[in-house]
Amino acid sequence: MAAIALTAAAGLLAAGCTSTKSDDTGGSGIKLVSSGTLKTCTHLPYPPFQSKQDGEIVGFDVDLVDLIAKELGVKQEIVNTPFEGIETGQDFNIRKCDLAAAGMTITDERDKVMDFSVPYFNATQALITKKGDPYKTFDDLKGKKLGYQKATTGGIYAKKQSKGLDIELVEYEDVGLLLTAVKAGKVDAGINDNGVLFKYVKENPDTEVTAEFDTGEEYGIGFRTGNDALRTKANKVLKKARADGSYDKIYKKWFGTTPQS
Repeated sequence: MAAIALTAAAGLLAAGCTSTKSDDTGGSGIKLVSSGTLKTCTHLPYPPFQSKQDGEIVGFDVDLVDLIAKELGVKQEIVNTPFEGIETGQDFNIRKCDLAAAGMTITDERDKVMDFSVPYFNATQALITKKGDPYKTFDDLKGKKLGYQKATTGGIYAKKQSKGLDIELVEYEDVGLLLTAVKAGKVDAGINDNGVLFKYVKENPDTEVTAEFDTGEEYGIGFRTGNDALRTKANKVLKKARADGSYDKIYKKWFGTTPQS
């Protein structure tokens, strides 16, 4: 009897522990990693989508996810983590976050290890150089150094397009290091998403975007595979934001224009 009582007590304790590790928001069936918090995995810096300003993490992606958190009645908590852990789905597997918003392109390979929201941003690859440098195509970069960010679609595109062209590819852990290398002349050019590069050249007039490559990319918010309740809620919020003007307002805040203009 004592053994039975001990087993029952242990079962009740385990059940109690489980309930404190997740949060059923409003009876919706949405389970969060931490009660009362929507944890967002991202990789800093990646302005204007996410970066730290005056000690606070801000950006286009941050504001969009805030809409989702508000709908759930919780606060967003941003987890800065290597991008490789995000795009491989590992961060979801270890329950590091509820979702990932990191200026992340939807690809077939990533879709195998996570689920994506509806697309929320159109992007393409672009080339950045020091002002006046004559590099506008991959052919122009023969015998030169081209930098790219690790684990990104820009890196994949650069490897594909530079085959047989004697271009030295240089990998950087994050976009901040990549852009610093371009500015300092450590590489002749860098490749990354156009939204990030146009933001950078606006603030660094000694650099310029010399070319854009129409890769037809779209960003999506990532979720643990099978986390349909949270993904469905996020999709509803994103669609509502498009309809009521909230999306355009956030877009203009970070890009100075609206998607339609």
